[in-house]
Amino acid sequence: MNSNRAASPVPVPHGANPDGDGIVVGSGPVDVEAYIDFQCPFCKQFELMAGATLDKLLDDRIISFIRHPMDFLDSVSTTGYSTRAAAASAAASDAGMFHEYARTLFEYQPSEGGPGLTDGQLVELGQEIGITDPDFAETVRTGTYLPWPAFVTERATARGVAGTPSVFVRGIPVAARPGPILAAVERVLV
Repeated sequence: MNSNRAASPVPVPHGANPDGDGIVVGSGPVDVEAYIDFQCPFCKQFELMAGATLDKLLDDRIISFIRHPMDFLDSVSTTGYSTRAAAASAAASDAGMFHEYARTLFEYQPSEGGPGLTDGQLVELGQEIGITDPDFAETVRTGTYLPWPAFVTERATARGVAGTPSVFVRGIPVAARPGPILAAVERVLV
């Protein structure tokens, strides 16, 4: 474990970036970061629009994609769904299935302002996409990572992130759409 994670005030999932506030998928030289909330309808649109482009860049080993699951919309959920979904995504990261699980959470995104999915449903979604590790269900049910989304949000707010989705390529903000992301990545590679 690196020293930054050891210093984190909250449990940090496997696969996290050195600061412990995002999950890294891929190993390409260009960092693409997305600050998201699993209850945010605009984040779902971003995932649906940009997913194929991001997957191609990941497959071609051009980017490292870092998602920062935030809890911005907890106040409009009756059950703290943003926090619970982000915590479940952290458990999926421990199981090596964060990317797939994040996409699934957006695919089955509940209406903004309601209770969201239950913890049991969050576990079932993971099992449906192939998470077989029994620790996944236990981690979700015991709330191991419930403190983590607030930590992610605190760090994002300190960075100046004021809404979701917010996307950065090599630390520079870009529009959360495939074209601008691809153009920014290509500029870095030139």
